[in-house]
Amino acid sequence: MTQPMDLDAYFKRIGYDGPREASLDVLKALHRRHTTTIPFENLTPLLGARVELDLDSLQAKLVGQRRGGYCFEQNALFMAVLEALGFQITGLAARVRWMAPPDAPLGARSHMLLKVDLADGLWLADVGFGGHILAEPIRLVAGVDQTIPASTLRLDEVGDGALMLCTLLPTGWQDVYRFDLVPQLPADYATSNWFTSTHPDSIFVNALLAERLTPEARYSLFNHKLTTRWADGRTEQRTLTDADDLAQVLDQAFNLSPPAPAETIWAKLSEE
Repeated sequence: MTQPMDLDAYFKRIGYDGPREASLDVLKALHRRHTTTIPFENLTPLLGARVELDLDSLQAKLVGQRRGGYCFEQNALFMAVLEALGFQITGLAARVRWMAPPDAPLGARSHMLLKVDLADGLWLADVGFGGHILAEPIRLVAGVDQTIPASTLRLDEVGDGALMLCTLLPTGWQDVYRFDLVPQLPADYATSNWFTSTHPDSIFVNALLAERLTPEARYSLFNHKLTTRWADGRTEQRTLTDADDLAQVLDQAFNLSPPAPAETIWAKLSEE
């Protein structure tokens, strides 16, 4: 039998000791603490293990261990937390457009995000987009630039009731993902999760991705390349040199204890 959401353990994990009510202030505070503490990472599918989405497994991994996960894990856990606090939540799905050529065909609904109904309107919450983690939720309102820590975002109407989340980069506006407000069922996420975590062409099977957003910096890891975007606007990039370097980066930059020795992960990245 699935155990209920252990809010005490979750709050201890993210270092939160504030109010436990379904308010905008609480939503923002939990969103910030979650993304600061629990990193985006795909070590489970990269190492060929099964990604489980039941609440027991999510709590054991993301709360009970010093681990993170990717969108289906992160947002499913966050949804359970918010529901336990009395928030009205709807799970949605998106087609990722991050760094895709403008003329690239639309892909599958491979990303999970959340709609939160509050007294003052609808909000988009997403603690699991590893290409550009959002520090806080944004209003589900189209055509308005919204500035949150480390991001300026906008929702554009793109037809057929769909919205495009866009973020402002130094090079201009960049599409992030396209979604609509059709509620998703657990079976929808199970299907998408199985595909993204097992298909031989999935990026999550073939590359190491990790991201963590702190007040000081946004840390992004793609295979051997670490990018640090500091809050003051500086950007630093470097290439990891060996397994010891990887282990140190996972520990210090990503607050992450990997499920396998760094040497095993490094060898996986070196496979042709």
